[in-house]
Amino acid sequence: MGRFLEDLMAVSQSPYAGLLRELATLMLAVSGESVTMIKRSAPEQALKMKKRKEWDLYLEFLKVMFNLADRLSPLYIPIQEQPPFMDSLEDAVTKQLQTMLAPALGPDGDEMEIVMTIGKAVAESRERYERFRFLATEDSKVKDEFLKLFGDRIAQLMDAPGNGVVTSAATLCASSVIGAMKALFDGFEKRNLAPEPVPGVASSDRPAGGATGNEIKLVSVMSTVKGEEVETRWGLHPRFRQDLKPEQAQELSQLMNRITQILGERYAAVAFSADWATWNRIGHA
Repeated sequence: MGRFLEDLMAVSQSPYAGLLRELATLMLAVSGESVTMIKRSAPEQALKMKKRKEWDLYLEFLKVMFNLADRLSPLYIPIQEQPPFMDSLEDAVTKQLQTMLAPALGPDGDEMEIVMTIGKAVAESRERYERFRFLATEDSKVKDEFLKLFGDRIAQLMDAPGNGVVTSAATLCASSVIGAMKALFDGFEKRNLAPEPVPGVASSDRPAGGATGNEIKLVSVMSTVKGEEVETRWGLHPRFRQDLKPEQAQELSQLMNRITQILGERYAAVAFSADWATWNRIGHA
């Protein structure tokens, strides 16, 4: 319990505290609404559903949302801060869920059970969904496969395998939350990257070369080691991507794919070398 309280304190003191609370609130709310929507899509199965099965559905939606948050966060969070950010998001979700369930659990409720449940959900999320390689903000065949697997999983939990209405409702809920999460990240970035006003100087009157004191990460490349494999991926700032013309985006993609390959190969050589065997195998390539 002491460790958990320390983690909660760390979340409250994090520069991302507000964003973490917003994300946790969104994830819990959408999970609850999604379960309601799924039950309406299969009324016969819903009538027979027990509370335990409904809880499993709720957790499955949380799992996919943890995965989507993990995919979106590197576009906004510095690479070295992204792993602790996701740990803090787990703590924020746990804290809010404990608050929500407190009346039902009563004074004798075991809060650590919720901690363990969310921790297990995050681990299962990585095991089930992390193997898909796609950028959450873009449409792709791999993303469609990811959503199909999730939809099929929800249909199985509803005892309605192959039910197209259920799978469609599940994939709709999962895909729609991407835009909501992106809006929260965009809002956080806008609040924290807005240039400080200079007293007595209008923005249009500032020297062209004057520093604003802010840096915006337009392109990021990240390599991670998982077992004997190295994954290297790159991402663009969403606003920057929107400003590119189609031919510019295509040219940049070709260049970045080549750069990612070169950096990934170099990172793999370093990460698996004897001198770096004990190094933390996640880094900014």
